[in-house]
Amino acid sequence: MKKFLFLAVLFVTALASAQVDKIYKHSGETVEGKVLRVEEYTIVFVYDGEEAENTIGKYAIQKVVYGKSGRVEDVTDKIVVSGEDDWEKVVILEDKAYIAGLKKGEEVRGKTGLINYHTGNTGDKKAEKKLKMAAAKEGCPFILMTADKATVGASSNGLGGSQAIKKGIGYKY
Repeated sequence: MKKFLFLAVLFVTALASAQVDKIYKHSGETVEGKVLRVEEYTIVFVYDGEEAENTIGKYAIQKVVYGKSGRVEDVTDKIVVSGEDDWEKVVILEDKAYIAGLKKGEEVRGKTGLINYHTGNTGDKKAEKKLKMAAAKEGCPFILMTADKATVGASSNGLGGSQAIKKGIGYKY
């Protein structure tokens, strides 16, 4: 009888743990809880046994396995940045909610020279490329944009040129 009771408790425990949703992060960490909502750039969940809502950015998540149905939902592919040559893979994010679950890296910046022959649009693109190259050099596949300025005419330099300046913080898995 004790053996039967033990097996029944073991079965109920296994069944209860199968109801838990599992969130697999690109960092290798697994979060167990209940997924409440899947939004455009974030997933809202509660930890198993808790009631407080938590938010994690989709960029940090590889997949979600739903405990009740067993369904697997692939969320994002991991972005691998090995060095400055991978700058085109770097993603610029503009909302703090998108970085939830990522690790903060170094501050990065990109700018064009004070004296240049760029139009506003090409100067902006060159500054963005430099910003992404700086993040890639640090091994960060993501940048949270903190400043995006462009000065034109007499306010930028005495020659009336233009300068684009972009700043951000790099983030890793």
